[in-house]
Amino acid sequence: MMLPSANELLVVDRAVYTNAFNTKPFGFEHYLHRLPMFQPDALAALAGKYGAEPGDYYISQSAPTPGTRFFDVKSKPSKPDEALAMLATSPTRMLLKRPEKYDSAYRDLLNTLFERVVELRGGLNGEKVVRLESALFISSASATTPFHFDPEINHFFQIEGGKQYHVYPPSAIRVEELEDFYVEGKIEIGQVDLRTRDKSLEHVFNLMPGRGFHQPQDAPHWVQTGGERSVSYAFVYETNASRARGRILAANHYLRKIGVHPQDPGANAGSDSAKASVMKVVVPVRRRIVRNLNRIR
Repeated sequence: MMLPSANELLVVDRAVYTNAFNTKPFGFEHYLHRLPMFQPDALAALAGKYGAEPGDYYISQSAPTPGTRFFDVKSKPSKPDEALAMLATSPTRMLLKRPEKYDSAYRDLLNTLFERVVELRGGLNGEKVVRLESALFISSASATTPFHFDPEINHFFQIEGGKQYHVYPPSAIRVEELEDFYVEGKIEIGQVDLRTRDKSLEHVFNLMPGRGFHQPQDAPHWVQTGGERSVSYAFVYETNASRARGRILAANHYLRKIGVHPQDPGANAGSDSAKASVMKVVVPVRRRIVRNLNRIR
């Protein structure tokens, strides 16, 4: 399938992108909802390919409230093709991870969109990409995804139906909360309390097909679908610099525990490098110890 040009796929003001990238959420327009791979029959065919790979999909109920703890929402023991049939009768949220593994059209799309983002950024400035992947979110009407944050840079595209996306800038999370998250060595889903956020920092994107937005790393958010089925596409990536930032925050967690008031990431390049190097060893070791202790318990 021949894709439109990268400039047509993602339309955004360059000055806005440059000034707000990875610090503040901002909207853009796109063409993805018109592509054949996102039409209902194609999505149903894609969902049918996931049945033997349970690690590549996640299906759950709707959260009762935006402030519900993320993993308190019950998962559903269904396969993606079965979940599609449930959307009209049961509040359901489905995540299909890495569709580029199952259909080369998604690989071509991911590569084209990422090239566009790199061009908008003015290059990667020496950073190396350590993870680049996409995902599809298919949800029933009136479904809620509870408040959380993700440790990755995200570009989000609404394909079908409506979705109200409530997102805060990364600055809405207290630094101690980030340190507590990154010291665990986690790679997905950071849990924070919605009730303690500054409401004045909230951005609300009323998404419809052809609209999208950029979600910075660690930007907390919750989501509510509209009165019909919702389909969204997102691609995320991490670089060696964004991963190092997490390790610096992990190091600061330990420094704070011994009474030191550490500098935030970016304040001192030499200190950042030393912290990141040390924690590159410490965090995986700590993760293995925790796993072993959990097995013993």
